[in-house]
Amino acid sequence: MQYSTVRAAVHIASVFAIYLSFAMLAPAAVDLYYGNDDWRVFAFCAFFTGGLALGGALATQGRPPPISSRFGFLVVNLLWLTTSAVGAVPLYAAASLDLTLAEAVFEAASGITTTGATIINGLDGLPPGILLWRSLLQWMGGLGVIAFSLFVLPFLNVGGISYFRIETSDITDRPFERLSTHITALIGIYSATTVLCTVLYAAAGMSGFDALNHALTTISTAGFSTHDASMGVYGDNFAILWIATVFMFLGALPFSIVMLLVVSGRLDTLRDPQIRVFAGYVLAFVAAVALYLRLTGDMEFGQALTYSAFNFVSLITTTGFATGDYTEWGPFVAGCALVATVLGGCSGSTSGGVKAYRFLILFKLLANGLKRFVYPNAVVTVHYGDRPVDDAMQRAVVLFISAFLSIWLILTLLLTATGIDILTALSGALTCLTNVGPGLGEMIGPAGNFSAVPDAAKWLLALAMLLGRLEILAVLVVFTPVFWRR
Repeated sequence: MQYSTVRAAVHIASVFAIYLSFAMLAPAAVDLYYGNDDWRVFAFCAFFTGGLALGGALATQGRPPPISSRFGFLVVNLLWLTTSAVGAVPLYAAASLDLTLAEAVFEAASGITTTGATIINGLDGLPPGILLWRSLLQWMGGLGVIAFSLFVLPFLNVGGISYFRIETSDITDRPFERLSTHITALIGIYSATTVLCTVLYAAAGMSGFDALNHALTTISTAGFSTHDASMGVYGDNFAILWIATVFMFLGALPFSIVMLLVVSGRLDTLRDPQIRVFAGYVLAFVAAVALYLRLTGDMEFGQALTYSAFNFVSLITTTGFATGDYTEWGPFVAGCALVATVLGGCSGSTSGGVKAYRFLILFKLLANGLKRFVYPNAVVTVHYGDRPVDDAMQRAVVLFISAFLSIWLILTLLLTATGIDILTALSGALTCLTNVGPGLGEMIGPAGNFSAVPDAAKWLLALAMLLGRLEILAVLVVFTPVFWRR
């Protein structure tokens, strides 16, 4: 690989680190307002990381190399590594947390990848600046995830369905002409939705600070809360739970569709096949669990439906909020929770997981394969809606599923080597790889967190979060010898 390619990638990562260091001034201002001494930590970290990043940016200035897939892979890996490292600095430096380096990196990686797994106990008593910083990491991470999945993944041919692939190729029918306009619309809609969610949360009974933090982590389908009990603090407020359910569902829709719907008012964009698949399995899980809770327990149907909808929309969209330990509702619910952890939302959304469009393409590949057993000479084409799916997309889906299963098993084996039990290892590897948050079992289940996990396991799980957020293949390709050849 040419030196100019590496230099340019480091330059871009340094520039983004500068932006992230400026964001630290927001929690510094909040702590200063509330009279908490942690404002000094955030202010110092902002200048320290900003200065280092500025030095890196100036040292790597130069003519950008030709845009290529190799350059794209290197940039996205460096960006997520850099933002995870920079995000960890104030968490590691804060005296009120007393985190090890592994714990600080785990928490920051969980934030920037919108996973929502936490190692921090005593959230209710933490300074407001730290709580806001965690929420901001997830909100900024969600925005980055959308841009990554809409504009970068399709270019790299490792997955994702771009705006241009679902929209007509006729330039006159596009509401956006340039990438800068795309980004402006993306930030505007994302911010406006966050503000609306904040207002509704506050109107339903949250304090202003709680409403802002939970809105930041709801829209990004990320799941950090300001309370150890997560949304269980508001478990009796059904209005808050339904507001969260609606916005989590919206956050898992393809943002390209949302942009088209808002800007051009085109309702036909809602016919995107992955939306139907996503909505279908959400409704199936919510209805099945609600009926199970009603028939096997003493919950009224309205209560059962609310808890089922909130917790399973949270799981499927990979948000990770919980009202309590839903695994105690019975083995059927625990089994549904394990399956729901894998599913995910739509391509081009903030959610993680396998995602609906991959299930759709994989099912059609399976159906066509079975058809070829009966008609060996038949020519069959995989379609996404009324459009054929090209070979690159089919290959990317099969490669992703294969890599996902392989890495899940390898991570589980490595986690057991650190001394944790098999259920914690299996569900921990899965929930971090899918960017969901809570796992299964007493230690990392919805009523627990990852604080008791050994530091060696925390490093592995932080890596799993980054792998899952970058769709696995975009990370693995960097470790192949051919990637570094000139």
